[in-house]
Amino acid sequence: MAQSVGTNRRRFIKGLAATAAGAVGLPYFVPSSVLGGGAGTAPSERIVMGFIACGKQSQHLMRSFLNSPGTQVVAACDVDRLKLERGKGIVEGHYKGKGQADARCDTYADFRDLLARADIDAVVISTPDHWHALTVIAAARAGKDIYCEKPLSQTIGEAREMVNAVREYGRVFQVGSMQRSDWHFRVGCELVLNGYIGELRTIKVGVGGPPEDRPLEPMPVPDYLDWDMWVGPAMWHPYHTELSPHLSWDGFPHWRSHSYYGGGGMTDWGAHHFDIAQWAMGMDESGPAEIIPPDGKDVKNLTYKYATGVTMTRESANGVFFEGTQGKVETNRGHLKTWPDELKDVKLKPNDVHLYECRNHYVDFLDAMRKRTKPVCDIETGARSVSVCHLGNIAYQLKRPLKWDPVKEEFPGDAEANRMLRRAYRAPWHI
Repeated sequence: MAQSVGTNRRRFIKGLAATAAGAVGLPYFVPSSVLGGGAGTAPSERIVMGFIACGKQSQHLMRSFLNSPGTQVVAACDVDRLKLERGKGIVEGHYKGKGQADARCDTYADFRDLLARADIDAVVISTPDHWHALTVIAAARAGKDIYCEKPLSQTIGEAREMVNAVREYGRVFQVGSMQRSDWHFRVGCELVLNGYIGELRTIKVGVGGPPEDRPLEPMPVPDYLDWDMWVGPAMWHPYHTELSPHLSWDGFPHWRSHSYYGGGGMTDWGAHHFDIAQWAMGMDESGPAEIIPPDGKDVKNLTYKYATGVTMTRESANGVFFEGTQGKVETNRGHLKTWPDELKDVKLKPNDVHLYECRNHYVDFLDAMRKRTKPVCDIETGARSVSVCHLGNIAYQLKRPLKWDPVKEEFPGDAEANRMLRRAYRAPWHI
C-alpha cells in the first residue's frame, strides 16, 4: 500500500469520520514533502486518492488521475457491485501495466468506510447529484481534499452548506466544471470582462430544460445493486433501469430528468454554460437579481436580469453568446468566434484582468493541494453557478417572476419560493 503524502499532517487530525455526521477534520500545516510530485515521486510524497462512485464518468476520472503525476489510487466505493469491480479493474490494470503488480485497489460498498481511512488524502466524488452534499460534507469533516463532479448540488441550500464545510475544515476543492480549463472559454471571457466588446448587454446560453418527472413502473432490483443506498437521502422511488442503468451510456444520465435525483438539462449543461456566463461577468461570488420564466406571450425564454443591467436568456445558442455595444463573442467547446473577426486575436494589456489560466483540470486540483491554494473552479464558484441553474428551475416550477438577493441567497419576502431552497432528507440521512 502506498504511503500518504499527509502522514505527518494526520497527527493533527483526530477522530476521522466513520459516519456521515462523523468527527471533525482540522485545518493543518503542510509538510514540505507534499510540495513534491512528478514522475518517480517517492511513495511518501504521493497524493493518495479514493473514488466515491465508479460509473462511466468516474471511470474517465480514474484514468485521468491515474495518469497524473504524483498520485496513487488505493480505494473505490460504489453501491453497484459490477461498477465497483470495473473501477477496481481499471486501477489495478493501470498499475500492473506499469509493473506495479502489488498495487491494490480496495473496494467499499459504503462511502463512510472509505472516508475512515487515514491514508487517503483526497477523494473524487461522481455520485448522482442527490448524493453530492452528504458525501462532500462528510469528506471535508474527515480531512480529505475533494474533487466533485458538476452540478455541485441538488439545492441552493445544500450548495451553501457544502461551501461552509469546505471552508471550516480547510479543504481544497475542485468542481468538475472543466470548461474553465479550456482556453476557448477563458479567452472569450477575458474579451468580455475587459470590455473588448464594449458594454455587455445580453447573453444567450444554450442549455437543456428543467426535469420532467414521469411515471416509471417498478422493476426487480438487480442482485448486484444496493438500491436503498442508491436512493439515499432522496425521495423514495422503486428501482427502474432508467434511474440506475448498469454500464449503458448514451451521453446523458437519465436519472437527472427526475427531480428527486437531478435538475434536468438545466443543471447538467447549465453547470457548464451558466458557469462560463458568470465567469465573464465577474459574478463568481454573486448572481442574478431577477428570474422570469417564459409565459408564452411577452417572455419567450427563461430570462435572468442582473443588477449590472445585463440580461441572460436560456435558448438555442451555440454554447454561450455574448453581445456588447461594440462586438460579440461566441464560445463553446473547441470553438471561439468573434465579431469583428480580428477581436479573437487581441492581446490583453498588462493592466487588463487576466483570468486563471489552466491547461489541465485534474493536475490543477493536485497542484492546488500541494500549494494549499484555490484551483480554477473552487467550491464557491460551483455553488454560485449551480444556484443559477436552480433559480431557473424554481421559476419554471412556480411559473412566475422571482426576485433574488444574491448576497443573502434568498427570495426577499417570498416564503413560497424560499421553501424551495432546501429539501427534506429521507431518514436517517441528514446534514
